[in-house]
Amino acid sequence: MARAPKKTPKRAEKRRKVTPRRVRPKGSGGTGLSWRARLRRWLWRWVWRGVLIVIVLPLVIIAMLSVVNPPMGPYMRAEAARLGGIDREWVPMEEIAPVMARSAVAAEDANFCLHWGIDMDAMRAAIESGGARGGSTITQQVVKNVFLWHGRSYTRKALEAGLTPLVELFWSKRRILEVYLNVAEFDEGVFGVEAAARHYFGVGPDALSPTQAARLAAILPAPKTRSASRPSTLVRNRASRIAAGAATIEADGRAACFEG
Repeated sequence: MARAPKKTPKRAEKRRKVTPRRVRPKGSGGTGLSWRARLRRWLWRWVWRGVLIVIVLPLVIIAMLSVVNPPMGPYMRAEAARLGGIDREWVPMEEIAPVMARSAVAAEDANFCLHWGIDMDAMRAAIESGGARGGSTITQQVVKNVFLWHGRSYTRKALEAGLTPLVELFWSKRRILEVYLNVAEFDEGVFGVEAAARHYFGVGPDALSPTQAARLAAILPAPKTRSASRPSTLVRNRASRIAAGAATIEADGRAACFEG
């Protein structure tokens, strides 16, 4: 009797499903991205970091300077290098005669307490006069003297316009005026009201008389060509108007924002 054929056992009832392996692009470094894609990602990451620094850093510096006295600005440093030194000593607002503060405001920015850093009426008047009248507020001058450089350029004006509202946001009006009186130029190499009071009159800033304060304020637009101790007719006339203006802003309340 013939034997039945021997059954060969199946190796597997079902074949395993084979998943094809992915071939990664060359130069992917194991991330699945090409080197160009990784470069673009890296560049955008640094662009956004740069934008963040540009936005946040000025805020931090301006906020810090609301309580810390600012160092010399670019123009002051340049003058110190050119002249071999400058005359400057910081004094707090409490050591400055109130009439000096009022005189500076009357001379440079009578509506200082009423605007947010940019006086649109003064700007329109400056444009209509063909630039003969200055349209910069005290806050704008502080921004220029502390953070920026002197000279006319669209770049500086754009930066000034951006920083001015931030200074108004973080600093009080009294602080803005205090910084202004300590960084303003009163003669070649003479910066700040303390140095100016001693340079012209031999007194401290707390001992300035109304006439002396008005004369110091009168030379602010052109300190290198005007003198407070030997005033020209132009300076005398301007000082008389400033003295009257200082009394006016005291009487009508426009000095309230900076007088303690």
